[in-house]
Amino acid sequence: MKYYSTNQQVEPVSFQEAIFLGLPADNGLFMPEEIPSLPSSFFDSLDDLTLPEIGFEVLKPFIDGEIPDTDLKSIIEDTLAFEIPINRIKDGVYALELFHGPTLAFKDVGARFLARSLSYFTRKKNQKLTVLVATSGDTGSAVANGFYNVPDIEVVILYPSGKVSGFQEQQMTTLGGNITALEVDGTFDDCQHLVKQAFLDEELRTSKNLTSANSINMARLLPQSIYYFYAWAQLPEEERKEVIFSVPSGNYGNLSAGLIAQRMGLPVKQFLACSNVNDTVPLYLWNARFEPKPSVATISNAMDVGNPSNFVRMLDLFAGSHQKMIHSITGYSYTDESTRDTIQKTYGLTGYILDPHGAVGYLGLMDYYRNNQGTGIVLETAHPIKFRNTVEDQILREVPMPGHVSLTDLEKKSIPFSIDFEDFRTFLLNELA
Repeated sequence: MKYYSTNQQVEPVSFQEAIFLGLPADNGLFMPEEIPSLPSSFFDSLDDLTLPEIGFEVLKPFIDGEIPDTDLKSIIEDTLAFEIPINRIKDGVYALELFHGPTLAFKDVGARFLARSLSYFTRKKNQKLTVLVATSGDTGSAVANGFYNVPDIEVVILYPSGKVSGFQEQQMTTLGGNITALEVDGTFDDCQHLVKQAFLDEELRTSKNLTSANSINMARLLPQSIYYFYAWAQLPEEERKEVIFSVPSGNYGNLSAGLIAQRMGLPVKQFLACSNVNDTVPLYLWNARFEPKPSVATISNAMDVGNPSNFVRMLDLFAGSHQKMIHSITGYSYTDESTRDTIQKTYGLTGYILDPHGAVGYLGLMDYYRNNQGTGIVLETAHPIKFRNTVEDQILREVPMPGHVSLTDLEKKSIPFSIDFEDFRTFLLNELA
């Protein structure tokens, strides 16, 4: 399996090269040359397969032997060492709970797979890497946890100062070791721009062996396809015919992974691209104009992205056709006021506690149901405890802390940083070990 750039200006590369590079040199994004169709026998046996077994069958064609099957199975089993259940909210509506991993967010899946894949290849090549990642919240904590103390890999996390939750900040800034957190005086888009500039700098790329842990990296994105299959398999058989996935969206990696799952044969009736007021993609779906704009801070901060990188992958999957895209994807966007109201009302009516991102997805599904039918699965991308103050203000009760997570008063270890690229470049060349 080869991976090409969406800008089509460089030669295709192997899986290993794609995840080491992170971004192609022409500033596109990598995409697999082929999205394989899974055989009918796979879907016939889904009920009997474990989550890691499903993961192996989904990812094996994309790895194409670059990691031997035995090692790949071990990597996937270690990656998916926690449950990803669906939880019924009410008739015909389920939450896919992606927050049972170590950092309570869906990004644990991709970050853990990427860390283990890179570790496998670096051991083979005896090579050191520097991982750069921009985060609007959960990516940073998932990457920090996934890569912590991985030999020969240094991680630099850039996050916007004052624009992530205290829980998220604590998770990504208290580890130290091979994890460096830069607290940037700007927005997520500023952080992402610094990372992209670094990848376009030849001296930085080569001297520091840069790679990315954002969803722009294929080894972050592809594993996210797994839980779409697993969610579908957990549904009662009579509810699998018209499945709608409602996806809270910021950088649109999660939605891109779902689209790949659909191309592999997963029967999905419709995807809902649900955003907060950072509505660049929903606006494109409505009017066929993609117009990036500065991001706005919201209570669903992981979706505060004004220029989502993975939109080019979405375009690529639909050969640049707006008409083809809107056949598969419906877009919605919502205000903080609507999000808060939905957390409150959903808890009052069903007892289910939504986080602010899941609430946006739930809103989209309810709007879709005004004119459509089917079985809805809302991606609950983060545990509500990560947004405790916002959620508790709406449900008027304490959000319980998950039993497998303990936060202590560890010292914050972040470095204040400007949005100036030359400062960032100098730091990487001279200060980073």
